[in-house]
Amino acid sequence: MKEKNKCIVERLLEGAYDLHTHTEPSAFNRALDDFDLVTEANEFKMEGVLIKSHYEPTQSRAALVNLKSNLKTRVYGGIVLNWPNGGLNPFAVENALKTGAIIVWMPTRDSENCLKYGDMPGDFFKRSGISILEKKGKLKKEIYEIFKIMKKYNSYLATGHLSIEESILLCEEGRRLGVNMILTHPEWQRTMIDGKTQKYLATLGVLIEKNWLNIAEHSVTAKEMASNIRNAGIENVYLSTDRGQKGFETPVYGMMKFMEVLLEEGFTEEEIRIMSHEVPKLIVNRLSK
Repeated sequence: MKEKNKCIVERLLEGAYDLHTHTEPSAFNRALDDFDLVTEANEFKMEGVLIKSHYEPTQSRAALVNLKSNLKTRVYGGIVLNWPNGGLNPFAVENALKTGAIIVWMPTRDSENCLKYGDMPGDFFKRSGISILEKKGKLKKEIYEIFKIMKKYNSYLATGHLSIEESILLCEEGRRLGVNMILTHPEWQRTMIDGKTQKYLATLGVLIEKNWLNIAEHSVTAKEMASNIRNAGIENVYLSTDRGQKGFETPVYGMMKFMEVLLEEGFTEEEIRIMSHEVPKLIVNRLSK
């Protein structure tokens, strides 16, 4: 990293958030545990990190880490509606939000869309895919129950690994009903959504997640990522890493690389600050409302 960029990146990390990381304990190989993550993030004075697990809620883990670590950096959690959590389970959603979760993801590894591409590395059971749609193409009744709970807790519902069609319909209907919505990593190969559609969803008030992992694994070029960010508008975008996989850089260093790439693509320090500080703060601050 160039010395000039290193100084800017370290300055940007102070007070920043990463709301998509993977840690141990996990059914999949991870590079670090919850305490390792927050300790490293605290060294760079980050404001907060969110631990995501495909198969277990993480808000209680986050609360325990906050209690025992006693660090300035805060840890947050959420729940993914895959089969081990009951699939499209309103009871799991209510319990997670009641106990501090800040994001609920639609199915990821267990979504019908994701499984059409085959198992992801580490998958260890056979299952049918979860769709949010009825046979006639309308949203299932469970989705409306989940919408209601999301509004009650003023929390954010993310699209997970749904198909393009499912993601658009979910976001449109969610926003129509006043639900806070997130479009999950639309540059990943299995959830790829074009820049024009991202811009459309952003105009509805959907927050667009941008992940370092998608550049690192060559699902998208840095130039394409930058173009999609510009199209959606930086005020509608937040940065995360989706890192924590064993054998790769940790989330904190992934965020450093992401910020450096965006600087090289012409984004200003203030623009990156908006995407790494101000926009994710909208998600975190629902806890105080």
